[in-house]
Amino acid sequence: MKLHHVTETLDVNDADLSGSRFNDANLSGAVFNQINLSGARFNDSNLSGWHMNDVNLSGAVLQNLNLSGAVVTNCRLTGMVIDGVPVEEMLALWRQVKG
Repeated sequence: MKLHHVTETLDVNDADLSGSRFNDANLSGAVFNQINLSGARFNDSNLSGWHMNDVNLSGAVLQNLNLSGAVVTNCRLTGMVIDGVPVEEMLALWRQVKG
């Protein structure tokens, strides 16, 4: 199915849209539940204001992102690295210094 130059609201349930391509598409306000985006790629995208809960990002690669104001809470950080620094070690040192 091709949708070009249209404004539509889609109600998609129990569907396989694997391999689909979205270019210059406005999905603001969309709600995603029980979605498999494994292997998906987001390039030159605006995800500001996103809220993610109970999401598996293991193995994700985040490059050249603006994370200003981002909040990470109650997350499994095992093996997470920021600019070559293991996050668990960074937090352990911070906790030690903070005392």
